[in-house]
This record gives sequence, C-alpha cells and structure tokens, in this order.
Amino acid sequence: MMYRHLALAGLAVALAAVPSSAQVGVPAVRDALGSTTGAVRGVLNPALDDLAQLPDRAQDLARQRIERIDRLVRRQREAIELDPEGQPARKGVLLVMDPAPDLAQRLAGTGFRVAATESLGELGLSVAQVEVPEGLSLDTARKRLVQQVPGAQVTADNILFPQGTTLSGRNATSGSARTPFVAAPVGVIDSGAAGTLEEQKGFARGGPFPANHGSAIVSLLRGAGVRRVLVADVYGTDPAGGNALAIARAFDWLVGRKVRVIGISLVGPPNPVLQRAVAGAQKQGVTIIAPVGNDGPAAPPAYPASFNGVLAVTGVDARNRVLIEAGRALHLDYAAPGADILASDAKGQRRRLRGTSFAVPLVAARAAAAQGSVVSALDREAVDLGPKGPDSRYGRGLICAVCLTP
Repeated sequence: MMYRHLALAGLAVALAAVPSSAQVGVPAVRDALGSTTGAVRGVLNPALDDLAQLPDRAQDLARQRIERIDRLVRRQREAIELDPEGQPARKGVLLVMDPAPDLAQRLAGTGFRVAATESLGELGLSVAQVEVPEGLSLDTARKRLVQQVPGAQVTADNILFPQGTTLSGRNATSGSARTPFVAAPVGVIDSGAAGTLEEQKGFARGGPFPANHGSAIVSLLRGAGVRRVLVADVYGTDPAGGNALAIARAFDWLVGRKVRVIGISLVGPPNPVLQRAVAGAQKQGVTIIAPVGNDGPAAPPAYPASFNGVLAVTGVDARNRVLIEAGRALHLDYAAPGADILASDAKGQRRRLRGTSFAVPLVAARAAAAQGSVVSALDREAVDLGPKGPDSRYGRGLICAVCLTP
C-alpha cells in the first residue's frame, strides 16, 4: 500500500497544481495510459485502483500526478526512469554514500562502474555515482550492487519538482514590501533566476538558466525586504535536473557561502542523500524552509519538508483559505500567502502566482530578519488561524500577513 501511495505522489508537480479538468472515470484514465511503458504501467495500475477510494478533488489531484508520471517517463525515457517505489530518478545511476576508498576496485568486472566520487565537505558527506549495467532496472541494479558491497548505503538519485506556477493576468496582490530591509542573505535552491542577485551558480547541465519559477521566488524575497539572494540552480536545461545529488551540492555551496537561511520550494520522496544533505546543513546552524507540495491532502508526506527540523510551510489565498491543492508533511509549522499574489517571471513581467512554493520565500524572508531564535521570532509573528493553537491546516499560524501591500 505504501508503494501505491508513493506512486500516486509521482511527480508531485511538473510546474505546480493546475486547475482541475472535468471528472474522468478511473477506467478512462487507465485507457489513456495504455501507451505507457510496461515498467510505469506495472506501478501505476494498482495506484489507479486506489483512486476510487479518494474524494473527488483528491481523485483529480491523484489522476494528474499519474498522468504527469506517464508523460515524464515517455518524454524523457533516455534520462529518467522509476525507482522501486515508483518515483522518478536519474536513469542508469545509483548513489553510494560515504563509499569505501576501494569501491572502484571492488566493482571491477561486475558491470558496475564508478563514474565519479565527490566530497561535500561542508555537509560531511561523500557520494559516489555508480553507473548501472545496461538493461538493468534501478530496482534490480540496487539489489545486485548491495550484494557486491554489503553494508553500503545505496539509493537512486531521485528528482524533486517545483511546487508552484506563474499564471497570466494581474488580478492579484502586489509584491511591494512593508517589511524593513533584511540584511542577512537568503539562499534559494530552485531553477535559475533572473533579477538582481548577489550570486548564482548552476549545479545541473546548462545552468544557471533563468526560469519562471526561480525568478518568481527571488522576486518575492526582494519584495519582502531581502536584498542579498544567492541562487543555486539545480535544473539548468538538464532533463534529469532537480536530482538529489545536485541539491546536495547546492546545500554544500550555500553553507560554504555562510548562508544561514535556505528556501527550497521543491518536493520529492525521502531520498537518503537529500536527508543527509539537510542534516549536514542543519548541523552548521542553517534554517531550511520547504513547502508541503501541491498534490492534495491525500498525497504522501512531502520531502524535504517532512525531515526533522525543516520548517514545513503551506499556502493560503487572499481570504486566508488553505489552497485546495495543498499537500501535507509529517509536521506543519506555518502558513503564508501562496496565491492571489504577483511576482516577476524570467522576462521581468509581473505574473499571478499559485502554489505552496511561493509561501516559502515569504517565510524565509521573515526567518532571515529574525533576531535570535528563528522559530521564536516566527512564532511571535504568526497569526493564529483556524482552531485555537497549532493545527494541521495552518500549523502555528500565518506568517507574512503584512509583507504584501493590498
């Protein structure tokens, strides 16, 4: 059952929750996926059977995830495949954490090849990229690799996805700031971004490459008073961009630049390399803020938001209603505006935004402005909504209620 639920999460979102289309029955969806590759279909068919157990809106969101998985694997089959849990990952590559110095020698003659080993010193993590013998699925390859190097920590290089989209039109709240100047830098792990930046570096092929999502995140940070923004582009133009190893490299770079607040408006599965990267950054005193995602309340817990100590954020609209597509994490800390707001895209044009992605930079701006304990400062600012006290819809309250001018 866990694998079915993970498969329903699938892509989380290619570029966010899109408006729901007309209701389509489960059999029709199964027919529409008839051209799906065998590997994908074998994971998705049981997941489709589970759709009938969900409420209508949850069915819509789950159906959209399944369709995105299908499209992703078919369009990028040379770069992406599914891991054993039905999650997208880099094709033909496994990651070994803290590999033995003689790993390459131990794999000689097995068909596996160590393509590269790198040390992420700021995080206290080293990772070897191991190329999988041609024709092996990630599932089979992982089992064989573990047999060859017993005790090794082996994982797929899972892909994370942005959790918001830029829409046309200007019927929304302005992004001008009421907050004071924020002196501390804020790190962004996302696509590349346009706009005024302190520094930007690419961690994927073709990066840094300005895209709408990252540009909107930076625009919101600056609108909330942040002037020092460092962007780590983990997508570039790479079809397998947004992978866990690229994100780990991004964390390592930002920690080395002495950034102490990092927003990562991405969602994926609980990848072990990502978990180690998050923990390594936290040991250096970094506050990490991440969204609950846009796959609805029936989705599996979102990561990295669900990792211990990460500030998990949901989004609300102009009437302080939680976004209908908002996902969930194992814990929820805060809510912030995630719809009915404006920001600049990669071309500098003002666009409407929607998605839990866009709540993250607003909380990150307030975290960077905090004096002393970040959590204590955010808790003092948080406006209690819903039932009195912390709850599963708004966390400990709404942040940045006055960051944007109506």
